[in-house]
Amino acid sequence: MIHPPAERQPIVDHLHGHAVADPYRWLEDAGDPRTREWLAAQERLWRGHADTLAGRAAWHGRVARLMSAGMAGPPLWRGGRRFFLRREPGQEHAVLYTAGPDGAERALVDPAELDPSGLTTLDSWQPDLDGRLLAYQVSRNGDERSELRVLDVATGRRVDGPIDRCRYAPVVWLPGGKAFFYVRARRVCLHRLGVPADDDAVICGDERSYGLGMSADGRWLTVSAASGGGNDLWLADLSSGPPERPGLRVVQEGTAAATVPAVGPDGRLYLLTTLDAPRGRLCVADPARPGTAGWRELVGPDPEAVTGDFAFAGEPGAPVLLVGRTRHAISEIAVHDPATGERLGEVPLPGLGAAGRMSTRPEGGPEVWFTYTDGVTPTSVHRYDTRTGRTTPWAAAPGAVEVPGIVSRRLVCASRDGTPVRMVVLARPGSGPRPTVLYGYGGFGRPMTPSYSAYILPWVEAGGVFVLAQLRGGGEEGAGWHRDGALDRKQNAVDDLVAVAGHLVAEGWTAPDRLGLCGESNGGLVAAAALTQRPDLFAAAVCSAPLTDMVRYERSGLGPAWRAEYGSADDPEQLGWLLGYSPYHRVREGVDYPATLLAAFGGDSRVDPMHARKLCAALQWATSGTRPVLLRHEEGVGHAARSASRSVGLAGDLLAFLAEHTGLRLAPGPGPGVAPEPPSAAPGPSPYAPPVVDGAGQAP
Repeated sequence: MIHPPAERQPIVDHLHGHAVADPYRWLEDAGDPRTREWLAAQERLWRGHADTLAGRAAWHGRVARLMSAGMAGPPLWRGGRRFFLRREPGQEHAVLYTAGPDGAERALVDPAELDPSGLTTLDSWQPDLDGRLLAYQVSRNGDERSELRVLDVATGRRVDGPIDRCRYAPVVWLPGGKAFFYVRARRVCLHRLGVPADDDAVICGDERSYGLGMSADGRWLTVSAASGGGNDLWLADLSSGPPERPGLRVVQEGTAAATVPAVGPDGRLYLLTTLDAPRGRLCVADPARPGTAGWRELVGPDPEAVTGDFAFAGEPGAPVLLVGRTRHAISEIAVHDPATGERLGEVPLPGLGAAGRMSTRPEGGPEVWFTYTDGVTPTSVHRYDTRTGRTTPWAAAPGAVEVPGIVSRRLVCASRDGTPVRMVVLARPGSGPRPTVLYGYGGFGRPMTPSYSAYILPWVEAGGVFVLAQLRGGGEEGAGWHRDGALDRKQNAVDDLVAVAGHLVAEGWTAPDRLGLCGESNGGLVAAAALTQRPDLFAAAVCSAPLTDMVRYERSGLGPAWRAEYGSADDPEQLGWLLGYSPYHRVREGVDYPATLLAAFGGDSRVDPMHARKLCAALQWATSGTRPVLLRHEEGVGHAARSASRSVGLAGDLLAFLAEHTGLRLAPGPGPGVAPEPPSAAPGPSPYAPPVVDGAGQAP
């Protein structure tokens, strides 16, 4: 394939004794006429190749049908009302609804009504303590730079806003609904309705990634801020003074531990923490003396499971504490005595999948709601009743879909240093090397848990194999697992991915000419690093919104917020870590690189699209083979949320590309089928995984 020319400039930075070449720095400027001309040529090249991809329309169709399951979100209760998200079949975006005691539902925020073009997304929302007012945030063109607005729930009338610079801002309301704490421009502020936002009181003025929480009675405010590998944490008693001066007291500071606080209905401060427990434990303390010296362990760590959630439920006189865990990325919820921490039983779950965060009524009660999903189950809502000990369906995904039967296998292999690495293999029955795609994330402590995917199922249905690797850097095995794949140990995540690929080949699941690689965001970085380090091991690769230039990642997007994960090129030692795996800097001329598709999004304010542009140009220049290196650039969308039709288009294209270059063929007829399987053929690659949104939208 003839790739569009891109000038290689003799730019070399001398950094801490390293000569760092950067021949495509000019591609960092999206507004440069040369960049626009180059992008236009790349678009023509991609469109020409896309038109030749066999079964592309069929892939789009099957993804659309499986996505028509829609989604149902858990209820958030306030003042006797419930608020929830739901996306019906055919809707481009989920709609926020409310329902009163009579059960009658009413749409509150419909992004399609706000913007029929589909380019506006609902990023976050929070009702006040009485359920009378709603703060919600929307952004356009995928840029995630949300505007915050407040509406009256009864009338739908806007009563405040818009307030700008509120990217996924946490919001906690004060009692009475006349003011709330929120984060604007990375600072904690207090906003009173009707007062100009520029006059808001600044509570925490240092620019950091903040989280906020409030007790159910509106008395206790918690503020957290990312710090190193953990967070700093403060607590304020709002009954002791004006909210403009909340009197924050230190809960923890300067530790590498991550701690999530909540003042429970019994008045005790509960702390879910990795302090002295990498897999998590639950402690209690007196809110009047919240420092770590006063913590007492209530529920200790599990040696094989990661503790990640807790909630309170039960009738008066019969309270229970519910603790959510993931055991090798599979969810479980246990029932504990809130006074002693004793384990009393288990919450029945629908299967071996992923349960979402637990939701309860602020005033208390015996019911707990949570979402559930697995590889063949669209996200639905279930309810657990502490009185009966039963779990029952509450709200199913609204669309009926026919899901293919698949088999899930859990395998383990040894990484380069001997560390056991787990993987989940999804396939239909079959034998022999098959087209396979390997997906991993490996960053920011985010676990890869089972989930329904309209991207994965069509591939497996068509005879392909999808493999989800649980790489170091993720959260599948706790904080230690995360630390072992970050900073100076980031290469471990790449080694894990390569080891899984080698294991799949050695065990006969696939072969290098049938193995595809897929990653997005931080996962795109790991995949691109594996691609440049072991190009012989893969037939194809898809990297969506990837980081690729790790020497200059801090200079754009949200890069400065990720130094605790990757390190900084300003530090001599850390520059060495970054250069060791930075994909852009590992490209070598004369290597036969796999067929590669880089997906980038013009509205992405999190990971600058320049990363995909620069790696694309470098690979196109370097490759000695005939396999294509392509850039799929899409305007009007960003890093995460997008309309359903845009998601279908992206997923269908990535599936078609991976199928073309790993040898998976669709049977003729309506939708993907299983082609007659030659003796050596078998299941294949998994396409694009759903976008990962980390915490407050800060991780790539």
